[in-house]
Formats: sequence, structure tokens, C-alpha cells
Amino acid sequence: MTLTTKILGKTGPTVSAVGLGAMGMSGAYGASDDAESIRTVHAALDAGVTLIDTGDFYGFGHNEMLLGRALRDRDRDDYVLSVKFGGMREPAGGFTGFDGRPAAVANSLGYTLTRLGVSHVDIYRPGRLDPAVPIEETVGAIAEQVEQGYVRHIGLSEVGSETIRRAAAVHPISDLQIEYSVLSRGIEGDILDTCRELGIGITAYGVLSRGLIGTSPANHIADEQHSAWPRFQGANLEHNLDLIGRLQPIADRHGLTVAQLAIAWVGAQGEDIVPLVGMKRVSRVQPAIDAVAPTLSAQDLDDISRAIPADAVAGTRYPEALMGNLDSER
Repeated sequence: MTLTTKILGKTGPTVSAVGLGAMGMSGAYGASDDAESIRTVHAALDAGVTLIDTGDFYGFGHNEMLLGRALRDRDRDDYVLSVKFGGMREPAGGFTGFDGRPAAVANSLGYTLTRLGVSHVDIYRPGRLDPAVPIEETVGAIAEQVEQGYVRHIGLSEVGSETIRRAAAVHPISDLQIEYSVLSRGIEGDILDTCRELGIGITAYGVLSRGLIGTSPANHIADEQHSAWPRFQGANLEHNLDLIGRLQPIADRHGLTVAQLAIAWVGAQGEDIVPLVGMKRVSRVQPAIDAVAPTLSAQDLDDISRAIPADAVAGTRYPEALMGNLDSER
């Protein structure tokens, strides 16, 4: 099949209808293998995936260096790089905050361009809102990099409507990156309405709820990496797996897995929404592409909404300490 494309908002780039989320290639959610990750990037590009999402704090820069190796011999016009910046981490791996100061923007971008081995990034965005820095200052600093040709478009991540409006008043915003799935529907209403009013696209991450959707229940129970996440704990996990199981009959009638149906559902929410799918193995590429091929009918979407009502999930999407970093949840 030929992978279709979408345009990110009124001002953003044209990208594939599904994007590659690269975070898992740098140790998030279990071990990864650099050689396999590079093969995965190549397989995705060869299959028509053009949007690649990373962050300078993924693996303390490892993710960008890995992508730099994977993309070294590829035509720069064949892919769209979306990069988050600003996450501050300690040697043990924990996050200590986000730095959105103008000086940090230029500094972070310089390191990113060097690690990726490119002359520009297509979309540059603060990974979270820095509460100590007005968003106008952060976006204004990125706009200076746009003027100098180091950045093509400005994006946002996990911010609420007020912040979106303030940012868009400084410079056009291509897209908001935010969690969105059949289990995480908090953007519906205020945030999504604001983005559509302003012509801002959505790049949706967490479409499989960090592996909660589409993998074995036994894996969740034994997986220490997820033990701190509320949706994977005790009665919450049991409840959420029951919800996900309700999708199986709908997936079956399309010849899809439940995971593929979940990806398809996100993509079906609008031409302005692009699901990002975490991939670190070649075997993940084609199923993700196949997931956005079916056209879900109004009946399908209604059946999914009845199976999993918007507020049915048990547990917050991040541990309490990390929920405080989400301007989108305020």
C-alpha cells in the first residue's frame, strides 16, 4: 500500500499519516539494540514513513546520535525531524525539570544539530512548559532560529489552551504533541477545539498507552519498568485490560489486531491528527502502516466509544510526580 499523507496544521509540513516515535530505541520501556533500531528507521523510510520524532533528552542524547547514524546516507528532503528539547536529567536518569530559557534554546539546538548531523530540524518544540519562563520568550527564541534557517517550524508539547494561544500569538505553531488514545482522551474539548480554531495540528503519542494496549497481560504484571505507572497497578490494570478486551470484536471485523485498531482510531479522529507509533524493531513497521489503511466507519467509531467511554480508564497517565509537569492537565 502507499502510505497517505497529512498536513500538520495550517503552516506545518506534509508528513506521513503515521509517524515513527524513536524514544524506545534508547532504552525506554526495555532494552534496545542499535543495529536493529537503525534497520527499523531504514525500513520505515523505505515504506513511506517520513515523520520521525525524538528528543534531546532521550537516552541523554543517545537517540539523536543513533538517528544521526541511521539518516547519514539519506536525502534530507525525504524525512521530517520533530525534536523536543529542554528536559533536564540527573545521572541516575530521573528528570529534574525543564529549561525553556532563550539561551537554553540556542544551546540545545546547537547540540541537537551536531548529534543528528543535519543543518536544520523541521519541527522544534519545548518538551514541556517551563513554569519559570513565559512561553512567549521560549517561542520567541525558537522563532529567531527559524529566521536563521536552523528550524523550519515551531511545535508545542503537553500544554493547555491558554499556553497554546499565547504561543501562537508570537509565531505560527505547526502542531501540538500530546498523548491521545482510546484510553487517554483529555484533549477532546478545550485543547483540541483551540488547536482547530488556530489551525494547529496534533501529533499524538502514547497511542498504545505505553504498551498497555496490544501486549500480553502477563507482561504488564511482570514488567518492573511499568510498575510506577498508575494504569499498570493492581485493580487499575485489571480494569484497563478489561476495557481493552472489549475492542477485540471490532478489530476482528477489520482483520486488525487490537493495537492496530487503537492506532486506526487515533488516525480517524481527523485529518489534522497524526499518530506517533513507538518502533524499535523492523517487525513493528508494517503493522503500524497497515493500521492507518482501513477506513473506520461511523458505526465502528460509535462502537469503540461505547466499548471504552471517554472517562472509563482507571489511573492517571503519569505518576503523580510527573503529572505536575503537564500544563495540559491544569
